[in-house]
Amino acid sequence: MGSMAASAGVARLKDSLAGQGEASIIVATGASQFEMLNSLRTSDLDWGAIKGFHLDEYIGLPVTHKASFRKYLKDRFVDKLPNPINAFHFINGEGDPQAECDRVGALIRNTRIDVAFVGIGENGHLAFNDPPADFETEDPYIVVDLDEDCRKQQLGEGWFPDLESVPKQAISMSIKQIMKSRVIICTVPDKRKAKAVKKALQGTVTPEVPASILQTHSNCHFFLDAESSSLA
Repeated sequence: MGSMAASAGVARLKDSLAGQGEASIIVATGASQFEMLNSLRTSDLDWGAIKGFHLDEYIGLPVTHKASFRKYLKDRFVDKLPNPINAFHFINGEGDPQAECDRVGALIRNTRIDVAFVGIGENGHLAFNDPPADFETEDPYIVVDLDEDCRKQQLGEGWFPDLESVPKQAISMSIKQIMKSRVIICTVPDKRKAKAVKKALQGTVTPEVPASILQTHSNCHFFLDAESSSLA
Protein backbone atom coordinates (compact mmCIF):
# COMPACT_ATOMS: atom_id res chain seq x y z
CA MET A 1 0.00 0.00 0.00
CA GLY A 2 2.68 2.49 0.99
CA SER A 3 4.78 1.64 -2.04
CA MET A 4 1.82 2.02 -4.41
CA ALA A 5 0.83 5.35 -2.85
CA ALA A 6 4.38 6.68 -3.18
CA SER A 7 4.64 5.46 -6.78
CA ALA A 8 1.42 7.25 -7.71
CA GLY A 9 2.72 10.48 -6.23
CA VAL A 10 6.15 10.09 -7.85
CA ALA A 11 4.59 9.66 -11.29
CA ARG A 12 2.69 12.91 -10.90
CA LEU A 13 5.73 14.73 -9.55
CA LYS A 14 7.79 13.61 -12.55
CA ASP A 15 5.11 15.07 -14.81
CA SER A 16 5.35 18.38 -12.94
CA LEU A 17 9.14 18.38 -13.06
CA ALA A 18 9.09 17.66 -16.79
CA GLY A 19 6.58 20.40 -17.44
CA GLN A 20 7.75 23.19 -15.18
CA GLY A 21 11.21 22.20 -13.94
CA GLU A 22 10.20 22.24 -10.28
CA ALA A 23 7.59 20.80 -7.93
CA SER A 24 6.25 21.20 -4.42
CA ILE A 25 4.87 18.60 -2.04
CA ILE A 26 3.10 18.31 1.29
CA VAL A 27 3.92 15.31 3.47
CA ALA A 28 2.08 13.91 6.47
CA THR A 29 3.48 12.15 9.52
CA GLY A 30 2.31 9.48 11.94
CA ALA A 31 2.58 5.69 11.96
CA SER A 32 0.30 5.44 8.92
CA GLN A 33 2.91 7.08 6.71
CA PHE A 34 5.98 4.97 7.55
CA GLU A 35 5.91 2.73 4.46
CA MET A 36 4.82 5.46 2.06
CA LEU A 37 7.60 7.83 3.14
CA ASN A 38 10.19 5.07 2.98
CA SER A 39 9.24 4.38 -0.64
CA LEU A 40 9.00 8.07 -1.50
CA ARG A 41 12.46 8.92 -0.19
CA THR A 42 14.11 6.10 -2.13
CA SER A 43 12.55 7.13 -5.44
CA ASP A 44 14.62 8.57 -8.28
CA LEU A 45 13.08 12.05 -8.12
CA ASP A 46 15.26 15.12 -8.65
CA TRP A 47 14.95 16.30 -5.05
CA GLY A 48 17.03 19.37 -5.79
CA ALA A 49 14.06 20.72 -7.79
CA ILE A 50 11.44 19.96 -5.11
CA LYS A 51 10.21 22.00 -2.15
CA GLY A 52 8.41 20.46 0.79
CA PHE A 53 5.89 21.51 3.41
CA HIS A 54 4.43 19.55 6.26
CA LEU A 55 0.96 19.51 7.65
CA ASP A 56 1.12 20.13 11.36
CA GLU A 57 3.13 20.34 14.56
CA TYR A 58 2.35 20.32 18.25
CA ILE A 59 2.51 23.62 20.10
CA GLY A 60 5.15 23.70 22.82
CA LEU A 61 6.81 20.39 21.96
CA PRO A 62 10.61 20.59 21.55
CA VAL A 63 12.15 19.25 18.37
CA THR A 64 14.07 16.73 20.50
CA HIS A 65 10.85 15.02 21.63
CA LYS A 66 10.18 11.72 19.85
CA ALA A 67 6.65 12.88 18.97
CA SER A 68 7.84 16.08 17.27
CA PHE A 69 6.78 16.02 13.64
CA ARG A 70 9.83 18.11 12.75
CA LYS A 71 12.00 15.37 14.23
CA TYR A 72 9.92 12.67 12.53
CA LEU A 73 10.32 14.22 9.08
CA LYS A 74 13.97 15.12 9.56
CA ASP A 75 14.93 11.65 10.79
CA ARG A 76 12.69 9.56 8.52
CA PHE A 77 12.60 11.61 5.35
CA VAL A 78 14.58 14.81 4.78
CA ASP A 79 17.93 13.57 6.13
CA LYS A 80 17.60 10.24 4.28
CA LEU A 81 16.97 11.56 0.80
CA PRO A 82 19.53 10.42 -1.79
CA ASN A 83 20.29 14.05 -2.62
CA PRO A 84 19.32 17.22 -0.73
CA ILE A 85 15.84 18.62 -1.21
CA ASN A 86 15.68 22.17 -2.57
CA ALA A 87 13.92 23.35 0.61
CA PHE A 88 11.78 21.88 3.34
CA HIS A 89 9.68 24.26 5.39
CA PHE A 90 9.34 22.87 8.90
CA ILE A 91 6.74 24.20 11.33
CA ASN A 92 8.22 25.38 14.63
CA GLY A 93 5.69 25.04 17.44
CA GLU A 94 8.00 26.28 20.18
CA GLY A 95 7.55 30.02 19.73
CA ASP A 96 4.59 32.32 19.09
CA PRO A 97 2.03 30.05 17.36
CA GLN A 98 0.26 32.78 15.41
CA ALA A 99 3.53 34.28 14.24
CA GLU A 100 4.59 30.84 13.00
CA CYS A 101 1.26 30.39 11.20
CA ASP A 102 1.87 33.72 9.49
CA ARG A 103 5.45 32.79 8.56
CA VAL A 104 4.76 29.40 6.97
CA GLY A 105 1.48 30.69 5.58
CA ALA A 106 3.34 33.35 3.64
CA LEU A 107 5.67 30.70 2.23
CA ILE A 108 2.91 28.41 0.95
CA ARG A 109 0.28 30.97 0.02
CA ASN A 110 1.67 31.57 -3.47
CA THR A 111 3.15 28.10 -3.97
CA ARG A 112 1.54 25.63 -6.33
CA ILE A 113 1.37 22.30 -4.50
CA ASP A 114 1.67 19.48 -6.98
CA VAL A 115 1.11 16.53 -4.64
CA ALA A 116 -0.12 16.36 -1.05
CA PHE A 117 0.55 13.10 0.77
CA VAL A 118 -1.98 12.87 3.60
CA GLY A 119 -3.70 10.42 5.95
CA ILE A 120 -6.92 10.21 7.94
CA GLY A 121 -7.13 10.13 11.73
CA GLU A 122 -9.22 7.78 13.85
CA ASN A 123 -11.63 10.67 14.47
CA GLY A 124 -11.77 11.50 10.77
CA HIS A 125 -9.40 14.42 11.05
CA LEU A 126 -7.37 15.73 8.13
CA ALA A 127 -4.02 17.08 9.31
CA PHE A 128 -4.86 18.26 12.86
CA ASN A 129 -8.23 19.65 11.80
CA ASP A 130 -10.30 17.77 14.36
CA PRO A 131 -14.11 17.73 14.18
CA PRO A 132 -15.83 20.08 13.74
CA ALA A 133 -13.22 21.35 11.27
CA ASP A 134 -13.14 24.85 9.86
CA PHE A 135 -14.01 24.43 6.17
CA GLU A 136 -14.12 28.19 5.56
CA THR A 137 -10.90 29.84 6.73
CA GLU A 138 -8.60 31.04 3.97
CA ASP A 139 -5.58 31.12 6.30
CA PRO A 140 -3.06 28.50 5.13
CA TYR A 141 -2.07 27.55 8.70
CA ILE A 142 -4.15 27.87 11.85
CA VAL A 143 -3.93 27.17 15.58
CA VAL A 144 -6.23 24.29 16.50
CA ASP A 145 -7.42 22.56 19.65
CA LEU A 146 -6.89 18.79 19.70
CA ASP A 147 -9.89 16.75 20.83
CA GLU A 148 -9.59 13.83 23.22
CA ASP A 149 -9.98 11.17 20.52
CA CYS A 150 -7.08 12.67 18.60
CA ARG A 151 -4.93 12.84 21.71
CA LYS A 152 -5.80 9.23 22.58
CA GLN A 153 -4.69 8.17 19.10
CA GLN A 154 -1.28 9.78 19.64
CA LEU A 155 -1.03 8.00 22.99
CA GLY A 156 -2.10 4.68 21.47
CA GLU A 157 0.56 4.92 18.77
CA GLY A 158 3.20 5.13 21.50
CA TRP A 159 4.37 8.71 21.03
CA PHE A 160 3.62 9.75 24.64
CA PRO A 161 3.76 8.03 28.05
CA ASP A 162 0.28 9.16 29.17
CA LEU A 163 -2.65 11.26 27.96
CA GLU A 164 -1.69 14.25 30.07
CA SER A 165 1.61 14.48 28.19
CA VAL A 166 -0.11 14.88 24.81
CA PRO A 167 -0.32 18.59 23.87
CA LYS A 168 -3.78 20.11 23.63
CA GLN A 169 -3.02 22.48 20.76
CA ALA A 170 -1.20 22.36 17.45
CA ILE A 171 -0.46 24.34 14.31
CA SER A 172 -2.24 22.74 11.37
CA MET A 173 -2.50 23.36 7.66
CA SER A 174 -6.08 24.41 7.01
CA ILE A 175 -8.63 22.38 5.08
CA LYS A 176 -8.84 24.90 2.23
CA GLN A 177 -5.05 24.98 1.86
CA ILE A 178 -4.86 21.17 1.64
CA MET A 179 -7.63 21.16 -0.94
CA LYS A 180 -5.68 23.55 -3.18
CA SER A 181 -3.22 20.74 -3.95
CA ARG A 182 -3.38 19.59 -7.59
CA VAL A 183 -3.21 15.92 -6.54
CA ILE A 184 -3.92 14.37 -3.14
CA ILE A 185 -2.56 10.93 -2.22
CA CYS A 186 -4.33 9.65 0.91
CA THR A 187 -2.77 6.61 2.58
CA VAL A 188 -4.73 4.96 5.40
CA PRO A 189 -3.80 1.58 6.91
CA ASP A 190 -5.08 -0.24 10.01
CA LYS A 191 -8.38 -1.60 11.36
CA ARG A 192 -8.65 1.25 13.85
CA LYS A 193 -9.18 3.64 10.93
CA ALA A 194 -12.00 1.61 9.33
CA LYS A 195 -14.91 3.63 10.75
CA ALA A 196 -13.28 6.91 9.82
CA VAL A 197 -12.57 5.66 6.29
CA LYS A 198 -16.18 4.59 5.79
CA LYS A 199 -17.50 7.97 6.97
CA ALA A 200 -14.94 9.92 4.96
CA LEU A 201 -15.50 8.08 1.68
CA GLN A 202 -19.19 7.16 1.88
CA GLY A 203 -20.77 9.56 4.35
CA THR A 204 -22.02 13.12 4.09
CA VAL A 205 -19.44 15.84 3.51
CA THR A 206 -19.42 17.57 6.87
CA PRO A 207 -17.05 19.36 9.26
CA GLU A 208 -17.91 16.61 11.76
CA VAL A 209 -15.88 14.25 9.53
CA PRO A 210 -13.13 16.56 8.28
CA ALA A 211 -11.65 14.07 5.79
CA SER A 212 -15.05 13.79 4.07
CA ILE A 213 -14.11 17.01 2.23
CA LEU A 214 -11.76 14.87 0.11
CA GLN A 215 -14.85 13.57 -1.71
CA THR A 216 -15.07 16.97 -3.40
CA HIS A 217 -11.48 17.03 -4.70
CA SER A 218 -11.17 16.34 -8.43
CA ASN A 219 -7.91 14.39 -8.20
CA CYS A 220 -7.75 12.58 -4.86
CA HIS A 221 -6.55 8.97 -4.69
CA PHE A 222 -7.06 6.68 -1.69
CA PHE A 223 -4.68 3.86 -0.81
CA LEU A 224 -6.18 1.53 1.79
CA ASP A 225 -5.35 -1.91 3.14
CA ALA A 226 -7.79 -4.76 3.76
CA GLU A 227 -8.32 -3.68 7.37
CA SER A 228 -8.87 0.05 6.88
CA SER A 229 -11.28 -0.64 4.02
CA SER A 230 -13.13 -3.47 5.77
CA LEU A 231 -16.27 -1.40 6.44
CA ALA A 232 -16.32 0.58 3.20
